[in-house]
Amino acid sequence: MNLEALSFECRQNVLDMIMEGRAGHIGGDFSVMDILITLYFKQMNISPDNLDDPDRDLFVMSKGHSVEAYYAVLAAKGFLDIEDVIKNFSKFGSPYIGHPNNKLPGIEMNSGSLGHGLPVCVGMALANKMDGKTGRVYTVMGDGELAEGSVWEGAMAAGHYKLDNLCAVVDRNRLQISGNTEDVMADDDLDARFRAFGWNSIHAQGNNIESLNEAFEEAKTCKGKPTVIIADTIKGYGGGEIMENKADWHHKVPTQEMYETISAELLKRRDAANE
Repeated sequence: MNLEALSFECRQNVLDMIMEGRAGHIGGDFSVMDILITLYFKQMNISPDNLDDPDRDLFVMSKGHSVEAYYAVLAAKGFLDIEDVIKNFSKFGSPYIGHPNNKLPGIEMNSGSLGHGLPVCVGMALANKMDGKTGRVYTVMGDGELAEGSVWEGAMAAGHYKLDNLCAVVDRNRLQISGNTEDVMADDDLDARFRAFGWNSIHAQGNNIESLNEAFEEAKTCKGKPTVIIADTIKGYGGGEIMENKADWHHKVPTQEMYETISAELLKRRDAANE
């Protein structure tokens, strides 16, 4: 399977969801997509067939507002029906709400209150250690989310318990709802911050599946400490000049003209990936 091409197909599904539901965090959806694709199709031991396996890998989408990307990847993996998701996203009475819903198959935890994903994953990873389970635990956070104090409480605990079965990913697109992260609450130097809490720190090109896969493989070799992958991404990646690296696409419903422009760009990039 050509995962790069799949990433652009999933972005198109996100775009369709948001148009149908008239809501959605499209910029972060597009930036995080390659991280989710790499996890679900290259790294994690998780599928619709092993949801009851106690040794399966566990995943929490801490930046839960990018749920549209999460739904698209879960559908591509076979957990959900993408046509059903697009048709019913953000509709009254629908299970496809604007943040992850653990009543849906494949979703371990409701999320969206930022700063909760990492602390919960620390508990999951510690429990796996205590129970002798072999599964790894993954979470994806936004860089704006790192302003939450609970992230650093979780980071401190993970380092203390030497949770080498835990891997956190930061979607480092440098933009949040109110502007550039470095203006709102500066994140640099993230390596020094995480290492101060006893973490291994790795960088990856966050919109490059090969680079991400190499980083996840390296994380598996680290013993005695948790790993954070700082994935340098572009907000709105794949949407072209109209979207990329623009803070006002944090949450936005495109006009029909914008929709057609973005769809054409996604199709062009998908076709290029398939060549």
